[in-house]
Amino acid sequence: MCNFAKNNIYIAENMSILELSEQEIVRRNSLAEMRKLGIDPYPAAEYVVTGYTDEIKENFKDDAPVRHVSIAGRIMSRRIMGKASFMELKDSRGRIQVYISRDDLCPGEDKDQYNVLFKKLLDMGDFVGVEGFVFRTQMGEITVHAEKLTVLSKSLRPLPVVKMKDGVTYDAFSDPELRFRQRYVDLIVNDGVKDTFLQRATVLRTLRKVLDDAGYTEVETPTLQAIAGGASARPFITHFNALDIDMYMRIATELYLKRLIVGGFEGVYEIGKNFRNEGMDRNHNPEFTCMELYVQYKDYNWMMSFTEKLLETICIAVNGKPEREIDGKVISFKAPYRRLPILDAIKEKTGFDLNGKTEEEIRKIAVEDLKMETIDESFGKGKLIDEIFGEFCEGSFIQPTFIIDYPVEMSPLTKMHRSKPGLTERFELMVNGKELANAYSELNDPIDQRERFVEQMRLADKGDDEAMIIDNDFIRALEYGMPPTSGIGIGIDRLTMLMTGQTTIQEVLLFPQMRPEKVIPRDKEEKFVAVGVPAEWVPAVQKAGYLTVEALGGASAGKLHQELCGLNKKYKLELKNPVIDEVKEWIAAAAPQATEE
Repeated sequence: MCNFAKNNIYIAENMSILELSEQEIVRRNSLAEMRKLGIDPYPAAEYVVTGYTDEIKENFKDDAPVRHVSIAGRIMSRRIMGKASFMELKDSRGRIQVYISRDDLCPGEDKDQYNVLFKKLLDMGDFVGVEGFVFRTQMGEITVHAEKLTVLSKSLRPLPVVKMKDGVTYDAFSDPELRFRQRYVDLIVNDGVKDTFLQRATVLRTLRKVLDDAGYTEVETPTLQAIAGGASARPFITHFNALDIDMYMRIATELYLKRLIVGGFEGVYEIGKNFRNEGMDRNHNPEFTCMELYVQYKDYNWMMSFTEKLLETICIAVNGKPEREIDGKVISFKAPYRRLPILDAIKEKTGFDLNGKTEEEIRKIAVEDLKMETIDESFGKGKLIDEIFGEFCEGSFIQPTFIIDYPVEMSPLTKMHRSKPGLTERFELMVNGKELANAYSELNDPIDQRERFVEQMRLADKGDDEAMIIDNDFIRALEYGMPPTSGIGIGIDRLTMLMTGQTTIQEVLLFPQMRPEKVIPRDKEEKFVAVGVPAEWVPAVQKAGYLTVEALGGASAGKLHQELCGLNKKYKLELKNPVIDEVKEWIAAAAPQATEE
């Protein structure tokens, strides 16, 4: 519920005028004036749009008949020049110049729509509709000549003003903290940000088309799971009140999708959110999008070939060619990709051959020879190999490379290698120094699978919080029989990074996870009243910069008195100014609390 204050500023009932900046006050005054003029600043009716900025510019021809259009968008700039003005309008597809003549906009005697509404009450950031015709100015710029102007939405908070001069950008909205937290502002003022997310949409659209054309079925599986399975990761835990049980946000879709292969689907895939309660950095977000695909009667060799073709197709769809430059490196997604066994990769990068080595032998190499400080006693053989690979190998694979044939200890859901004892038919695709995809010839032996789960539980007992929990229902499904199957998981966020040339995952997430916004400590009104400050003066005291009683206790009486009297006059608070002795009493009463603090 809102009301008009005495000074006509439009503010919420529980909000003080002193909480607003000067520009916000101006805009609320404009809002109030619009309503006085009978203009609804937030109309409900449909506004019919007949043209968009990009196609208006593309289709304009000087010798064509005059085209009348109705456009809508946000005011990004204005140049007011007496009886005629220009403004720049931004819609969902681009920007276009609008010419506004007072006499064309207001052909009658009443010129208020131009003199009052346009010149005084509209601000940068407001949404308006413009009806008029398209022409080319003497400067050669395609422009819409406005014949009618409609207010569609009043902006109450000013946008950052980004200035360009001689090719140099000033006052850019470039702080990552602000950009990611206020993505809506980032999208408005920073050209090119929206393009990244349009390209992400192309990635997903192309991915779906390839999979659908292959005859595979898109499905949905539970996000809340009784057992967090399908990957080695730390889950988020929540409580399901209706059943009075703890449940997990899924870390992978794998085990449910393989149940569907048991049920008779030829191929199934899901594009959805996974959640892993782990760290955040340039390459990780705890909530991420993953595509998982499972196809019956296939193996990991087939999946490697399929993946090569898939990524090449996506890269061409996004970039028009199978290459993409990232951070100064040109990465080619043109098939085929190199295939390298993981133990060979470790030998290639470290000089140590881990083939046939026991857990203790590998631990000794990691700690004593490779001087790794991240090794924990809870690490089993698989985790040790994974740590060594991550530390010494992963970052060196820039061009797409399939790292294949992982040890069984690293792959509890993977089929044993058909010819290499102790290894599995698994690959991870490395691109630009990071894992992009993980794939297996899926384990379909229920007895072997149960033994693998038991080993995982042993690791969990040792303290490995990423070890898998035994899923008895999944084993029961396997006991009914699952055909030979190959499966893959591809991280969509990392894929989008690669396809758009971005180097941080936050740039391809519309709303990445952020630390809680810092809130400046502010005491409640009651605490100020307790030291003698009248309730009506508390907002002014805080506007003057004394947000806490502790801060008030250290104030200068003369300075504070002057500031309060100035605020009373400036904002027309209509309060009786305090005398300086009263201000001194407030400060004296607050001082002991400041000392205690």
